[in-house]
Amino acid sequence: MIQDVDVYDEGPYTCSVQTDNHPKTSRVHLIVQVPPQIMNISSDITVNEGSSVTLLCLAIGRPEPTVTWRHLSVKEGQGFVSEDEYLEISGITRDQSGEYECSALNDVAAPDVRKVKITVNYPPYISNAKNTGVSLGQKGILRCEASAVPLAEFQWFKEETRLATGLDGVRIENKGRMSTLTFFNVSEKDYGNYTCVATNKLGNTNASITLYGYRDVNKMNKFLQFLWKMVPV
Repeated sequence: MIQDVDVYDEGPYTCSVQTDNHPKTSRVHLIVQVPPQIMNISSDITVNEGSSVTLLCLAIGRPEPTVTWRHLSVKEGQGFVSEDEYLEISGITRDQSGEYECSALNDVAAPDVRKVKITVNYPPYISNAKNTGVSLGQKGILRCEASAVPLAEFQWFKEETRLATGLDGVRIENKGRMSTLTFFNVSEKDYGNYTCVATNKLGNTNASITLYGYRDVNKMNKFLQFLWKMVPV
């Protein structure tokens, strides 16, 4: 009996029985199996969009384990992106950020699994900035939403003038990806075009947003109805 078997116990063993005539022997070969174990794996990393990334995952076991990389953010069935110790990504995109799972499997025991997180930095992109209509004396809110890593910092301008909370009865609030410009009591001078600027260390972008009066919309609708009536049937 061999207690606490390890890989050094592997090999041929001979059982010999001595008799009066001649010894009888029997041979048996002991194969030691070892569950998979990930010994070395890349650390979490942050890179800029367009960079090349190489992840490493080294595992031991007997028999030698199969190492597989999988991107956890993609749909099931499309997740295995590499069946190798190395995962190489050229020109990484923002969609390829997230957690990557390394799995080592040799069917001796449950696979050993470790994860690595890739953060991809990219410049701001304004995804939501809509013109807003508000009646005189009412509360009006302009919204500007920007996707960016790291998160964007926002600034608001009217023509060349930068706006600030508390000036001219407006309030600016920045929460995560969203910035809002609030008018508590809309007056004639508040109507016009505003510029939202989103900035991070990789760049900046801007969008023009208009605050208009509802009466202007009513005039336009009546004018369009008039033109429609003038069109011959």
